[in-house]
Parts: sequence; structure tokens; C-alpha cells
Amino acid sequence: MIPVMAEQAPPFPESDPAKAILRRYFGFETFRGFQREVIDHVMQGGDAVVLMPTGGGKSLCYQIPAMLRRGVGIVVSPLIALMQDQVGALRQNGIRAAFINSSLNSGEVSQVINQARMGTLDLLYMAPERLLMESSLGLLSQMNIALFAIDEAHCVSQWGHDFRPDYLGLTALADQFPGIPRLALTATADAPTRSEIIHRLRLENSRLFIAGFDRPNIQYRVAIKDNPKKQLKTFLKNEHAGNAGIVYCLSRSKVEETAYWLVEQGFNALPYHAGLDNGIRRQNQERFLFESGIIIVATIAFGMGIDKPDVRFVAHLDLPKSLESYYQETGRAGRDGLPADAFLTYGLEDVVLLRKFIDGSKAEERIKQIEHRKLDSLIGYCESAECRRRILLTYFGDNPPPTCNNCDTCLTPVATWDGLVAAQKALSCVYRTGQRFGTAHLIDVLTGKMSEKITRFSHHSISTFGIGKELTTNQWRSVFRQLIASGYLEIDVEGHGGLRLCEASRPLLRGEKTIFFRMDADAPKPMAQKKEKKKERITDKKEPITDTASSPLTSRVYAQSGLWKALRSMCVELGKQQGVPPFFIFNDTTLREIVSAMPTTLEQLGQIHGVGTNKLKNYGQQVLQLISSFRS
Repeated sequence: MIPVMAEQAPPFPESDPAKAILRRYFGFETFRGFQREVIDHVMQGGDAVVLMPTGGGKSLCYQIPAMLRRGVGIVVSPLIALMQDQVGALRQNGIRAAFINSSLNSGEVSQVINQARMGTLDLLYMAPERLLMESSLGLLSQMNIALFAIDEAHCVSQWGHDFRPDYLGLTALADQFPGIPRLALTATADAPTRSEIIHRLRLENSRLFIAGFDRPNIQYRVAIKDNPKKQLKTFLKNEHAGNAGIVYCLSRSKVEETAYWLVEQGFNALPYHAGLDNGIRRQNQERFLFESGIIIVATIAFGMGIDKPDVRFVAHLDLPKSLESYYQETGRAGRDGLPADAFLTYGLEDVVLLRKFIDGSKAEERIKQIEHRKLDSLIGYCESAECRRRILLTYFGDNPPPTCNNCDTCLTPVATWDGLVAAQKALSCVYRTGQRFGTAHLIDVLTGKMSEKITRFSHHSISTFGIGKELTTNQWRSVFRQLIASGYLEIDVEGHGGLRLCEASRPLLRGEKTIFFRMDADAPKPMAQKKEKKKERITDKKEPITDTASSPLTSRVYAQSGLWKALRSMCVELGKQQGVPPFFIFNDTTLREIVSAMPTTLEQLGQIHGVGTNKLKNYGQQVLQLISSFRS
């Protein structure tokens, strides 16, 4: 698709063609972070490894150089849905982009190849397995290649959360296409994963660009599991009624159960997991992308191919596998930069299950040890009384301030209590009962509760029976959970999940160390509302009709509310006509700016963030007509 330029667009200034492309095609006035540094480096022929948070603008780092350099930019993308979405968005901006994947027939593939050969494509997206076919490499050798961009580069890491074996073969690009710039890009990579990306993709001589990992618009919170479905319902009802979001569960059965339960509770929810029929899975994903207010309940099979900007929340009903997975999955919320929530429910049963998964896998022992350490880091994140964001960002190598004022532990600081005596009682009980029982039985012993199991093992006659009546059952659950999280107790995952002492237990039992436990709330508390000026808040709620002649401010607010709905409806309708999601036309951030500014000319509309020349040409007059109809 050849880009069409609006008449009002200024000519490219030869002094800064990169900035001219940024303004004309993408509708942005300035580069963000080190985007410009990466672009300049690649324009000079350099290789790069780029780490930038989700929504931070990684794609521009290769899209603009591909448009400026001679030839076509080849983009390696892991999923069909991901490359289709990216190509669709680029074409909306008037950029010549295409993909080759199994969704095309042979004639369509030939057409795309001819476009690339003739130099009428700026960007060509391919999956790694397709690119590495001998026939594909042969075709690429006949083309002018501007650059290779390896998107989602963390997929090369064998202990990463989205490992794709085909990514390991991409070292062939360094051998067969020497001198052509290569970029590896990802949003999630800790130090070991970064090293593996560099090593496995042979990018030792590349320049490393690492942006901060912070997503300041996302509010992080963790709730101790206490009827997780009920906790989810409260969260959705109080804070996200009518919003689009993702709910992650560990198993397929739980995905379906939760989705159907949400529907019964009045929410618009759909299941998504690899076991569903392909047609149903595709239909549910398309509804999530094209419609408003859909909640997808999914396993981790859902997400990497999703570029929906207005996801207002990501909720985990089960513990993810690592902080990398958690960061990647929560990063699918708030890609438009507007306020969003990451909500996680966490319990000891999650820890037991994930440790069993790790120990039961066929991975080599070295990989299992790494996975256990990653899980330990995630548990520490859940149990800490410190700022969630600080723990998360420090894990990725950032140096954030002590508090963020946008996570649960900052907004509602956690109280702690001296837990040495309770810890000693708990550890002694584990020892006295033979180091083979789970928390439920141990709590019965400590609280002096008689049961058939207590009688069978004569645990009513041991010294720890009934010595913990000062704490409730829930408080003892918290004590055991935090002792495990802190490494003072181990779970026997090879047996039946019983608890046992470890070397770290000794100094605590002897009173040589102190320990403070976080005080769990009796019930989850609603978080503080996002800070927004009321006069700037635009919702879908109908404003009351008042005497507009005597209240110009109310008149404007009413007009803005109506305009907001009309613009969103316009995007939905145009999206249906073109077979693309409505946010491909304009996303919510751009629509908010339009509603706030209420421009009267194409020139004014063209200054709005995200309104490039092609969109101005295609939709400008329609937008201005809508604005005019709501102007008082």
C-alpha cells in the first residue's frame, strides 16, 4: 500500500528526515528516550540490542531506519497475530508494509515477494521458522535489505518465559548477510537473559540500549488469596466496570470455569487457551480486539500477539512463573499511557504447584536451579512490605526511588510485627511432627484442634500441641507462608508437599536472628482512586442536561462527553469497514486530545499527538464534521 500524503503536510526537511517521518507518518512531534540515538546508530550501519518497556516505542527504532535506508527492512516476529496487527497499523499510517506467513495463499506470497524485489515495500514481517527456510534465505539474498529487526528477542533465551527454539537459528543472519544492521528488541530481559540474547544472536559488537523498565501508569497490587473469584469480582465491580482487561489463570479448566462464572456475574468475559477449537480461539481474540469492554480469561498462551492499547487491567488469579513473566503479562495493560491496574492474588498453594512443575520438568538441573531462583524472586515480591515497583525495577537492574506512590504498599503501607516467638513455635512444630506434614495439619497442632489425623499420629501428646492458640488459623497461614518465602522452611515437592527445616532455620530457632512478618489485612481494601482532575476526565456516562446558556463550562463538558462517544463510534464503524480494530484508526489517547482541543481546521487537527498525514487525509474531514456538530 503506497502512502498517500495529505495536502497540508509540509515537505520533508532534508536536514532531519527522521523527524519528518516521525511527524508525517506517526503524528509525533518528538522522539522519546533514546529512540533517536538508536535510529542514528542503525542509520550508520551499527547493530543494536534495545530494551525498552512495553508501549515505550521500540518499533520506531527499526521502522524509521527501514524507511530511510535503501531496501526493505526484514522484521522477525514470533506470532501471526502480532505481525498482522503491526502491518495493519503501519498501513493505516500510510507505510508500505507486508507480511509472509501461513495465512497467505501462494499467489499472495508471490505478490509480496515481488513487491519486496521491486523496492515497493519498506517493511516485511516474517516468522523465524519461515525466514530460516532455505528458499526464504535464497529470496532474501536477491533483495536489497535495509536491516534485520528481531522483535521479542527474549524468545531466544532457553530459560525465558517465551522460549522459541526457532530463534536459535537466527545466528544464520550474521553469516549470510554480513554488513547489514541487526537489531534485537525486547521489553523483558534481566541481566542473564540479556547476555544470552547477545551471545546466541552473535551481537557481541552491538551497542546496548537499556531504557528504564518503569511503567508509571500501572498500579501494582498483591492480595493474599481468600476466595480469589470473589476478590476478582470486587476488583472489577469497584474499579473496572465496562473496561477491557485480561485475567490470567494457570490451567485451562480454571480459565473456562472463571470465564463462565464472570458471565454469570454480569461481565462480558470470554475464555482463551490452547485447548480451544482454533475457530473459537480466533473469534474470541477478534472480539477482544474489535469490541469494547471485553474481558479475556486466559492462560499465558494469550498475550504476546496482542497490541490493544486500552487494556485497563491485567489480573492474575494464580502466581505467574517468574518476575519476567509477570512484567511481560502486566505490561499488556495501559499501553496507551493512561491509568491501568495489575492485580495479583497469591497463596501458598501456588508456590507448591509451581515448585512441583519445576522439579517435575525434564530440564537439566542447571535450568531447574535458575527457575527456582526466579520463583523465589517472585515470592519475595509478593511478600515484601516495600514498594512493589522498586522491587520489580531493581530486579531488572534499574535504580528506582524508595517509593512510587502507585502500588499497594506505598498507598496503604503494610504494618509489621515481631514474629520471632511465632516463628520458633512454627519451626519447632515442623520438627516435632517429623518434617512431613503440610500447613493445615501443623496449624491444627499449634492451635490444639483435635482431628482424626491428630489422633492417628498421636500429635496431641507432643510439646507443640496447643502452644499457638494466641494466633488465628489465618494468622498461622500467614506465618508459614512468610517463613517459606523467606527461605526458613522448604516444601518437599517430591513427596506430598510437607514442610521441612533447612540450614537457615537453625539461627532462628536459637533466637540468634530476628524476624518481622507483614500483617495481612483481614480483607482486601479498595485502592486509592487514580489522580485525575475532574474537569479533564471524560467518560462514557451521560452528563445531565442543564441550562447551557447560563453555564458555558457545563455546556462544554456535555459537548465533550457526546463528542467522545461519537468519535469512538466512528472508529468502531471505520474499523468494521476496513477489517481492523478501532484503535488502528485512533486510540483513546489521541481521541482524548481531540476532545480536549476541539480543533476547527485540518492544520490544528494535524498537530494532535498520533494524527499523521495519512490519517489526516483519510479521516480529517469526518472528525472535523463531528466536532462541529457538538460545538455549542
